[in-house]
Amino acid sequence: MSFAILQPPRILFGRGTSAQALPLAQGFGPRGLVVHGASPERAVAVLGGRIFDENPGLLAISVAQEPTLALLEAALARARGHAPDWVLAIGGGSVLDMGKALAALVPAPGGPMDHLEVAGPGLPLPAPPLPFVAVPTTAGTGSEVTKNAVIGLPGHGRPDHGRKVSLRDDRMMARIAIVDPALTDQCARAVTLASGLDAVTQVIEPYVSCKATPWTDAITRPVLARGLAALVRLMQGEEAGARDALAWTSLCGGLALANAGLGAVHGLAGVIGGRTGAAHGAICGALLGPVLAMNRRLAPGPRVEEVCGLIAGVLGGPAAEAPARLAAWARAEGLPGLANQGLRAADHREVAEAALESSSMKGNPVQPAVEDLIAVLEAA
Repeated sequence: MSFAILQPPRILFGRGTSAQALPLAQGFGPRGLVVHGASPERAVAVLGGRIFDENPGLLAISVAQEPTLALLEAALARARGHAPDWVLAIGGGSVLDMGKALAALVPAPGGPMDHLEVAGPGLPLPAPPLPFVAVPTTAGTGSEVTKNAVIGLPGHGRPDHGRKVSLRDDRMMARIAIVDPALTDQCARAVTLASGLDAVTQVIEPYVSCKATPWTDAITRPVLARGLAALVRLMQGEEAGARDALAWTSLCGGLALANAGLGAVHGLAGVIGGRTGAAHGAICGALLGPVLAMNRRLAPGPRVEEVCGLIAGVLGGPAAEAPARLAAWARAEGLPGLANQGLRAADHREVAEAALESSSMKGNPVQPAVEDLIAVLEAA
């Protein structure tokens, strides 16, 4: 047995922990970059009402959508001009990915394309990233504890664009990850559903992954049913305990995927997201049931069956029906199918072929054929 564990050197979890974010970040130096969502309101509420007025060494950068290459390049130009000592990102997965990418690229002499996978040469970073502090405000991506930042590349007629790719380096791991479940309270129902399904996906895929380790098993297996049950309760109404459980599931999923990889859901989702611009969590949620059904058919084994049994324990019915029940439950709660998220049936084959080349697909318990993935896309 041989495996490694990669994780932030410091993780804070619990209600109220976000109050420590700014003092901890300022421990890395006086000049900082604060990356937040479309509005600074959440960052101001967490970090302090006059945070930017009272700290002239801080520069705020807004992220209003999932990061694209153009948005990253524009933000990078501003960030380099500010010469920050550290980067603090507070927001959803898109905000954390942008913050992580900026922390990695500010010290690098070149541009993002030098270091992007698939679309670029994927060159290693020539200098260590700036210290990065991550504070998620949604429970889903686990980006606060992963070593990559996902960047969208619009198509513009290039075959290697029209997809999402990663900037990846072990040193991009946050120095400090602060998971405060209170920041997810009252999150919009549709966002909770989509991001929550992503969190559930990200504990299922590492558990059934061909790269799973005893350590990733230890953090994914206990939250498989707990995370789904929490999401079910949140669809029925606001509940602090369910928010805590889903935030913990998301954190565990991020740690697990950083060490055991993912699978076909994320292999397909990266391609679909780059083409459609649909929310990552919603795409994963639509794919999860059909991919589970595919893996159960192609790679029947104890882990896939165990996952189906755990889902059945939450949603009811026999384990054999769990993938279909999960998909039906998500639709009934309002999750749109892939067609309603902008994916054309005419693009299914091209999406499936591109997904087979993704790094996420390498973790799937079985390597599917193009026709298998087309069937998944049709079902989703």
